[in-house]
Amino acid sequence: MTSALLILSFVLILCIMLTKVSSKLGMPMLLAFIILGMLFGSDGIVKIPFDDYIVMEQIATIALIFIIFYGGFGTKWSTAKPVVVKAAMLSTIGVVLTALFVGLFCHYVLKFPLLVSFLLGALISSTDAASVFSILRSKRLNLKEGTAPLLELESGSNDPAAYMITIILITMITGDFNAGSFAYMLFAQIVYGIVAGALIAFAAVKVIQKYKFSSTGMVMIFFVAVALLSYSLPAAVGGNGYLSAYIVGIVLGNTKFNDKKPLVYFFDGLTDLMQMLLFFLLGLLAFPSEFPAYAVEAILIALFLTFIARPLAVFMLLTPMKSSINQQLLVSFAGLRGAASIVFAIMAQNGLSSNSEFAGNDLFNIVFLIVLFSIIFQGSLIPFAAKKFNMIDNSEDVMKTFTDYSDEVPVKFIRSSISNEHPWHEKAIKDITLPPDTIIAMILRGHDKIVPKGSTILKPDDTLILCAKAGDNIEGVKISEKHIDSTSPFIGKKVAELKAEKNMLIVMIQRENTVIIPRGNTVINNGDVLIINHS
Repeated sequence: MTSALLILSFVLILCIMLTKVSSKLGMPMLLAFIILGMLFGSDGIVKIPFDDYIVMEQIATIALIFIIFYGGFGTKWSTAKPVVVKAAMLSTIGVVLTALFVGLFCHYVLKFPLLVSFLLGALISSTDAASVFSILRSKRLNLKEGTAPLLELESGSNDPAAYMITIILITMITGDFNAGSFAYMLFAQIVYGIVAGALIAFAAVKVIQKYKFSSTGMVMIFFVAVALLSYSLPAAVGGNGYLSAYIVGIVLGNTKFNDKKPLVYFFDGLTDLMQMLLFFLLGLLAFPSEFPAYAVEAILIALFLTFIARPLAVFMLLTPMKSSINQQLLVSFAGLRGAASIVFAIMAQNGLSSNSEFAGNDLFNIVFLIVLFSIIFQGSLIPFAAKKFNMIDNSEDVMKTFTDYSDEVPVKFIRSSISNEHPWHEKAIKDITLPPDTIIAMILRGHDKIVPKGSTILKPDDTLILCAKAGDNIEGVKISEKHIDSTSPFIGKKVAELKAEKNMLIVMIQRENTVIIPRGNTVINNGDVLIINHS
């Protein structure tokens, strides 16, 4: 036990260090974790024996639950909404088309058995959320035409379709298949997955909005439980657990509630840990000495997938939707394969280990090599491809695609208006007293933007943009949110009329897209979010 913990801690520290090294070298971070796993594996330097596909499948399933759940949680719906139809087409029909094209290639060109060919196509038919998110974030790829949210939404939502096709094909190969079972399986996977996801999301939203948790830690534990429940409940009745987890994630991620910011940090760390362990263990499970036997087949499939199957599926679906050629080319090239494909290959390996038709086709090794090719080749060249296809947009920030976006610069901007009664009215900036560590960064005067000087005179109707150092974890200040719904007794009352607790102050009101600094006569409306300071 002690030795295992020692190795685990050492591996995690190495993974953290590798994130910096891989960033400087321009190498995808997830590739570094896989290589580290292979170095620790039976064919590597450390030679840790690990070849238990059953255990690996269970560990990988848990890791994927959190990765897919947080993929949904981090999807900013307002940004993704304009491309949701395109993403839905790519994550469903696109997955089917990709599996079909790859299956036909494997059968007619590589002479694999028909059903095994289509199974192989299904295993690599989905793009990998972890890989895509990692590239978009680490390279801060700001893309035109809503391409970043399109890639994010597609990669976060297409694993369920690939999983469903994989399960169906495994059932067909093992002979436990008939038309009735196929129809029911298809129905159960989709309907149970969607219904369970919707019900769990609805219940979870009610709990987080109504129940008062004793601490932020309890909120985190609750969300871990919800993520696990969102997969296990539909899976227990034959539904698609990954689809349910993604739905629950996207609903909760776009719901306003207290303690959301620390929850984002928690899930950032948790999913990073899951990715480290998942990719490291996948590397540990691999036997590089066996790769040469499958290298030719894997490279041929990877090339066909990258340059024919994926682009063909993308162009068939996005051309009727008026997507530009450049966007379609970039979306085609950015279809990275990753952990999900290898995990599904492990499932296939376990499900078909006794099948004679399968015995001569080691899907795990083939898929593993395809994923390596995808991460190394496509992952490294996506920034170059985006620039080559003229899809870089410096006016956008890709981080705003994610709900966990926050500006890293430690300053805050405050907007203030000058009225005729304002004490700064008709005064020069050099003659007014600003709060410490505060500066007037800009003056908005009509359609003009004025960079102020000390001699600048402030006029009526000017809007000042003040810049101040951001406060974080200031001692004695505790900020919370209170959501006002139709049942709240606060509706229609003025702030001065509220019976506030001692040492409690409403410092801000969020009303739809407007931020209000309240006064005593400010009236509370239904739908308001009160930002409250407790000392």
